[in-house]
Amino acid sequence: MRRYAGVALVAVLAVLGWWQSDLVVAPGNASVPEEYAFQLSGKVVHVADGDSFTLQVRGHRESIRMASIDAPETHKSNDRPGQPLAKASRRSLAALIQGKQLTVYCYERDHYQRSICDVPLAQGKTANQLQVMKGMAWANMEGRGKFMRDLSLPSLQEKARQQKEGLWKEKNQVQPWVWRYQCWKQKQC
Repeated sequence: MRRYAGVALVAVLAVLGWWQSDLVVAPGNASVPEEYAFQLSGKVVHVADGDSFTLQVRGHRESIRMASIDAPETHKSNDRPGQPLAKASRRSLAALIQGKQLTVYCYERDHYQRSICDVPLAQGKTANQLQVMKGMAWANMEGRGKFMRDLSLPSLQEKARQQKEGLWKEKNQVQPWVWRYQCWKQKQC
């Protein structure tokens, strides 16, 4: 009887190990680049805005916040209005990733329990980079760049600004981190 229990335990652990390997891969696994803490693989089932989405990962949903970028804020309530181009930014991200099977590489989870990730795409760029290149998000320089992990983004943003891509077609655009403070907290919209 013990022999069968041992075999059953090994089988259960093997199944759990296989199942978990698709969810989160710890550093040291050859498939996760060294700078990342873990990866997630699944299907994009919802795009919330220009820098966040939901990934269906083996029967549960993971909230993903794209690393190093900040997109225009969407309308949350009358007290928290959205920014110009928020809908365009969301549509741009949806066109890149909606319904696709992706593997994202993640640095950490934030205080909202979202995974903070880079989103590689087949064309050799990340969705993070493409959103900035198309003028649909800023390189996140909030707090003097403390959230900046992809150091190529400020120059990609400058090129988009010079070419008047997306949000750069209009003058005096307000960065989302400034908008959240001035408009939402200080009520100076």
